[in-house]
Amino acid sequence: MRIPTSSVSEDQESSEEQVSGAVYSEMHQMISSIYAELHFMFKQDYKYDQFLGPEGNVDVELINKSANKYSLRFPTAGWYLWSATGLGFVVRDAVTVTIAFGSWSQHLALDLQHHEQWLAAGPLFAVTAEPEEAVAEIHLPHFISLQGEVDVSWFLVAHFKDEGMVLQRPSRVEPFYAVLENPSFSLMGILLRIARGTRLSIPITSNTLLYFHPHPEDIKFHLYLVPSDALLTKMIDDEEERFCGVRLQTSPSMQPLTFGAHYIVSNSAHLEIIPTELKLSYRSPGEIQPFLKFYAGQMKEPIQLEITDKRHGTLVWKTVVKPVDIQLGAASAPRTFSARWMYLISRGL
Repeated sequence: MRIPTSSVSEDQESSEEQVSGAVYSEMHQMISSIYAELHFMFKQDYKYDQFLGPEGNVDVELINKSANKYSLRFPTAGWYLWSATGLGFVVRDAVTVTIAFGSWSQHLALDLQHHEQWLAAGPLFAVTAEPEEAVAEIHLPHFISLQGEVDVSWFLVAHFKDEGMVLQRPSRVEPFYAVLENPSFSLMGILLRIARGTRLSIPITSNTLLYFHPHPEDIKFHLYLVPSDALLTKMIDDEEERFCGVRLQTSPSMQPLTFGAHYIVSNSAHLEIIPTELKLSYRSPGEIQPFLKFYAGQMKEPIQLEITDKRHGTLVWKTVVKPVDIQLGAASAPRTFSARWMYLISRGL
């Protein structure tokens, strides 16, 4: 007796689909857990010139420094993550990708954002792929906290093309990133569109960035309160490094913060802080980022810093900076900084 070919084929396809679906689900669980781990670890030393891949790291080549444009080739099928930016890809086969960074303010006016109740919710990436069909998914990072009254239907992918801005709903929204399946490529990023008349406090994940600048008599600190945008953090790191600033490792906020809210910064040593409060807002990487500063003399004693919600008075972040933190930070700084630090020490710091 002959087994019908069509029946065998259908059974095989069904079995393969089930296996493929199980593997696919397992892969996405792994991806989500890695994104969460990277977020909460909040490391300073992410490899900006490498993607994480299924067979190890994949090097990223800077091909145009002035345009901040990069190129790389994914050698095989699998999932790839640029931990320095939060951008990820799932590819079916080998593919060459180019990536550049954009600014929301250059493509979407602030007054239009306010009028339409749009909120830029992550960085902008100009992406191309060759061959394009090799990319099964692109994972675009966002900093919206998926809790409370946040509705995932508010999430949109904004494509900026020659004809203007085109909005597309993502295939799905995960904590820390949104997914486009079988994507077309352009300058793109995540945009939140809140229903008109809705008055909600939008919770976001955030980073508190604390830098110190050496001085023989008066150590200076800069503190930034920014959304959890890895690219934005990298740009601030680069700007601070230009002026010999070194970031100190600190803990993340105790809870999601509120976009547009004001936060008060205080300290245990009664040091003058200028200004004393910061508004949590989002400015694209490359734009001037607001920060506060204070001076701590020769830093003989620990300093406790706290951030509280101005409206509710709740404590949202705190840390303690000890003299040894400054010494260790200086020791791990780039060579040019270390040389300057040793020079200042020789002058009596």
